[in-house]
Amino acid sequence: MSGGLPRLAIRFPKLVASAAPLVTALAATLALSGCALFQAPQRPAPIVDAAVETLDEEGLPVATPEPASEVEAPEDTDTQKKPHREAPRPRVVKRAAPPPPPPPPPPPPPPLIQTRTIERNQVHSLLDSEVRRRDGKMIGRAVDMIADAGGKPDRMIVNLQGFLGVGDRKVSFPWRLFRFTPGGREQPILLDVPSGTLPPADRPKAVSLSGTSHAGETPGTIAMVDADVERSNGSEVGRIVDVLIDRDAQPQAVVLDLGGLVNPDRRTIAASWSALRFAPKDKSLRALLELSEAQLKAAPPYAADKPVIAVSPAASPPASPASSAGTSR
Repeated sequence: MSGGLPRLAIRFPKLVASAAPLVTALAATLALSGCALFQAPQRPAPIVDAAVETLDEEGLPVATPEPASEVEAPEDTDTQKKPHREAPRPRVVKRAAPPPPPPPPPPPPPPLIQTRTIERNQVHSLLDSEVRRRDGKMIGRAVDMIADAGGKPDRMIVNLQGFLGVGDRKVSFPWRLFRFTPGGREQPILLDVPSGTLPPADRPKAVSLSGTSHAGETPGTIAMVDADVERSNGSEVGRIVDVLIDRDAQPQAVVLDLGGLVNPDRRTIAASWSALRFAPKDKSLRALLELSEAQLKAAPPYAADKPVIAVSPAASPPASPASSAGTSR
């Protein structure tokens, strides 16, 4: 037992030496804790989320999409409510009424006359044209044409020439015996009959010097050259001085002398044959043409060396539906 204390006394300095660092650390801890008791408490450090960076297979950072901005919470409308203000009403501007559209221009006046152009190489003048036989022998000159009530040529009056004007006489031949070559008076009219005795129907008939046929001439006909043309009311239009015939021996127009011999406004026009009408007058006929004075003035003049412009009354415009409905009622 006595031997134990000396051993402990020998070991104590070693224990003290080995425990010295522990004692020093304990003393420092106590000192620090004592200082902390007298200092103000410190705020905890803010917690920051760690940014996680993603790497690809090669070790390179992968771009990440930016986080969407946080949606702000709507403010409380009750606390932020503004005072109510009435919106101003829009100002009503009264626009002036647009002016009415201008009235449409009046329709052009209807034409007074209708015209038809006939070239000179399409017709043959009748009056004073030579009449020849097949052999080319001249027998006389054409002086007139006889037409029936339908306007169809019936006979031609030829002045057979005598010697130096002695023995001249007028005879009429059936119209169907003549052939026409267009070209004015320069081309002769052909009397297409054989030489010798003619059949009774084709034989010429004597005509008086006045142009009126002897007994036996067909009544209800009219000699065209020098015939007076009237309107249906009896007023005078003019006098026929020539007839224009086409190659088919059909009359196409008449040449009218307007105004008479002593009238300073005397002139000639061509009137379309289709515009003529024939009405009974005693035992013969009278020629009618419904052309007013204004229409006659609007007609172009006739010239022997220019194309023929034949005139006729303008066609009356068609009746409007309203007027026709009123007429039907």
